Amino acid sequence: MTDMHQQCRLLLEQLEATMKSEGMWETIPPSSSALQSTEPFAVDTLHCTQWLQWIFIPRLLWILAENMPLPAAMAISPYVEESMKGLAGQPAILSVTRQLDELFKK
Repeated sequence: MTDMHQQCRLLLEQLEATMKSEGMWETIPPSSSALQSTEPFAVDTLHCTQWLQWIFIPRLLWILAENMPLPAAMAISPYVEESMKGLAGQPAILSVTRQLDELFKK
């Protein structure tokens, strides 16, 4: 596992912990049809935090588990910033997603 893979795993764990501490971690998954969205960020079927929890985090964890190459570039923070505007947990979650974005710029 590369250093970047390890950093990514740590940030994903931090993102999960932050979402839990902010009360934005769900125990019941969205419907399977909601998870099958083809829209970017599943904007037509999921809230931002649902997308992070049920699609983004699991997909990156799968990539890490399979030791596959990580995305060459990523920028999810603009979406998180806009879609969570005004929500109490937005600053803490945005802080972690910005760190993830920075990691993928390297």
